[in-house]
Amino acid sequence: MVDLRAMPYYLDDEGVRWVEDTIGSMTDEEKIGQLFVNMGASRTEEYLTDVVSRYRFGAVRYNPGTAAQVHEQNRILQESSKIPLLIASNAEAGGNGACTDGTMVGHAIKLGATDDPRYAYEMGRVSGVESSAIGCNWAFAPVVDLLVNWRNPIISNRAFGSDADLVLAMAKEYLRGMDESGVACAMKHFPGDGIDERDHHLSSSVNSLSTQEWDETFGKVYAGMIEAGVHSVMVGHIMLPAYQRHFAPGLADRDLLPASLSKEITTDLLKGRLGFNGLVVTDASHMVGLTAAMRRRDLVPQAIAAGCDLFLFYNDPEEDLGFMMDGYRNGVITQERLTDALRAILGLKASRGLHTKDKKDIVPPAAEALARIGLPENKALFAEVADRAITLVKNVDETILPVTPERYPRILVIPVKGPENPAAAIFGGGGAHPAGEVAERLRAAGHEVEVFESAMDKLLKLPEEERMAGIASMYSGKAPIAGLTDRYDLILNVAKVVGGMQPVERVSWPASKGTPDLPWYVHEVPTIFVSVAAPFHLADAPAVKCFINTYDALAPTLDALVAKLAVGAEAFTGVSPVDAFCGLVDTRL
Repeated sequence: MVDLRAMPYYLDDEGVRWVEDTIGSMTDEEKIGQLFVNMGASRTEEYLTDVVSRYRFGAVRYNPGTAAQVHEQNRILQESSKIPLLIASNAEAGGNGACTDGTMVGHAIKLGATDDPRYAYEMGRVSGVESSAIGCNWAFAPVVDLLVNWRNPIISNRAFGSDADLVLAMAKEYLRGMDESGVACAMKHFPGDGIDERDHHLSSSVNSLSTQEWDETFGKVYAGMIEAGVHSVMVGHIMLPAYQRHFAPGLADRDLLPASLSKEITTDLLKGRLGFNGLVVTDASHMVGLTAAMRRRDLVPQAIAAGCDLFLFYNDPEEDLGFMMDGYRNGVITQERLTDALRAILGLKASRGLHTKDKKDIVPPAAEALARIGLPENKALFAEVADRAITLVKNVDETILPVTPERYPRILVIPVKGPENPAAAIFGGGGAHPAGEVAERLRAAGHEVEVFESAMDKLLKLPEEERMAGIASMYSGKAPIAGLTDRYDLILNVAKVVGGMQPVERVSWPASKGTPDLPWYVHEVPTIFVSVAAPFHLADAPAVKCFINTYDALAPTLDALVAKLAVGAEAFTGVSPVDAFCGLVDTRL
């Protein structure tokens, strides 16, 4: 049972009384409505006032928008809602997760590469300032997953690293920074992503660790964050068979469930063994890791019965509310479980002081709010993090660096890409490939630079008949090595492969022969490979002797990269927070 006077609520008599009186005054429809987190389809006042009055949801996680748009949306929602709302940002990398013009501090993995928890605090602080300014009182962050499996496609830049101690230190500091602005945190994705190589948006996903292995890794992080006072937990659609069977011995394989539907994982492990007293929210309910488990009419109430307090997103509001009400009326959700979920939801609201404020005072005045977005001193953090984080992962041939015009007057820059990924923009992709921007910076430094255009890219510009003839001959052509050695002093591969909703973040090498598309020439021409996104490309280019991870391709990062190349190895201070060698012997040679 939720203890509203204990961590993380710490409610006084007035707060407890508000929670209990509110529950006592609610109709069954209002109670069921309170269990949902809405994802809005529009920001018009007509739409917002209609949905909040019709569906009476307890929380909101909105689509991205500018600070002004989100501020106005949140003002309308809070003034229109009978009960104050939890409004969540997705501030995993900074205030840009609250609004599109917010301040990015850096992807979590980039902060991990600084090896300095101070930057995680700064990310939490900036996220809290900007989120609270526009009326967000809850954040779906920090990500406390452990990036152990280099093939995992969904958290490659979202996790602080693979080491439990590093992740815990970073996450606690993020929490501290957020707490200063009164924004509650939802750490995710319990019981832990980063072990499987699948994406639970698209399929089932399994954390296959034994109970002892889990206790020593993910369990250590979750226990430490609970002790630090984290306010809520997002439960992923990830199975944890060892612990489900620990609490249900003899469980058949067919009865294994994702944590979001498993009483053994959410109630017995999280709330029981780990002692978590705060709010539990499911991950998004459209994800296949959840929807593949059972019929939707069954999984909607089962998530609450298993121990989750909030259900993230409707599929169809009328249908899902009906499924939840049916589950309550037929006993899947007991009266005790429903009341306890409502205590957690309302308790978190009261812990943010929402019960003591007039509806018109919950969201700060617009002028005051917008003045806190994008402060110069906060924006400066990004360049500082970039300077600390860029990592020289491999430098076997110590003669390659530094990159100066005197040593390397002629440079060939080669764009390296991955499979076409329609979801790339959501996960930091999209836009032009950064190879051109790197080339511009090298030219400004005094180098003569050519950007390679592949034979396939050239063929795609031709009419279809010429293109087909060109494809037929493309794979039979070879060129003398002197074509490279006589023309270039250095070759710089720049890889941008962005994951999210695809099987793995792997380089998509062309099936060419003897062209620079592939780094076969590492013993012929000095070669450097730079990844500006996924940190694991040594698995696809193991022969390169100099490998660098920058973790993003934004302008300050590329500025810092080119400056460091010119100085040499001693300029790189980043410490890889993951095994960038992917556990492979040839990547170290």
